[in-house]
Amino acid sequence: MVYNNDKCVDLHIHSTASDGTFSPCEILALAKKLNLAAIAITDHDTVAGSKEAIDTGIPSEIKFLTGVEISAVPPPSFSCSGSFHILGYSFRLNDPVLNHTLYTLQMARKNRNPGIIERLKNLGFDISIEEVIKFAGDGQTGRPHIARLMTEKGFAGSINEAFDKYLGKGKPAYVDKYRIECGAAIKIITGAGGIPVLAHPSLINICNGRNFEDLIADLKELGIMGIEAYYPEHSKARISYYVQLAEKHKLLITGGTDFHGSLKPDVRMGSGRGNFHVPYHLYENLINLKLHR
Repeated sequence: MVYNNDKCVDLHIHSTASDGTFSPCEILALAKKLNLAAIAITDHDTVAGSKEAIDTGIPSEIKFLTGVEISAVPPPSFSCSGSFHILGYSFRLNDPVLNHTLYTLQMARKNRNPGIIERLKNLGFDISIEEVIKFAGDGQTGRPHIARLMTEKGFAGSINEAFDKYLGKGKPAYVDKYRIECGAAIKIITGAGGIPVLAHPSLINICNGRNFEDLIADLKELGIMGIEAYYPEHSKARISYYVQLAEKHKLLITGGTDFHGSLKPDVRMGSGRGNFHVPYHLYENLINLKLHR
């Protein structure tokens, strides 16, 4: 169910504070150019992007939500593969528990990188951690930056190839990282006054015979408040399924492009691959829930 006559929002955007290639300032300028009605910068395990956007100054035409995307472990009764992430919206940026948790996750990312570089060196690649840090700039350094540097140095034909051959899970240079329990992630977001939402559900593969609705039921018990139903990888049928599931379990419906700039060049802010649209009333529903909690 897509409302083409509705104003468009994008509630899943990454900046240079994590693994995006647009700065928060550039994101605000682009959102204004695209006439987006509301956005959220949801960087991985950091709120630096949201802070920088607010310090820069939000254009009066755009509604802005503080955001984050937290790497998490599925509930104990589920065996899952893929990307299990919890989005947080409209929270207090200065919440001490949230910031301490994010710092722990940032250090886990940082401490993972030398292991990846060491494995790449053992595979014969001339690459150093110093090069990667310089290449990443001021943001968090992670696998996407390593993949981009590998591409620039001719070690891989593309970022996707770098992941598919070397950096992805199960590949020769992969190193696992620490993730927080999803119940703890949800509690930390709500404790900071925010709204926790399950990110890109289609990227989660449940491996132990249970179904997705079982997962949603368990997550609701843990305090989840929404499902990211609108996502560029979701077909219309898949969006409709997630919308129906959210309505059945009295959860919010959200959506966004997962924009990363040149890291995912085929995904554009606000419109995905050209025909994607997240209606404004989903942003309004999120704000209404926030006001009446």
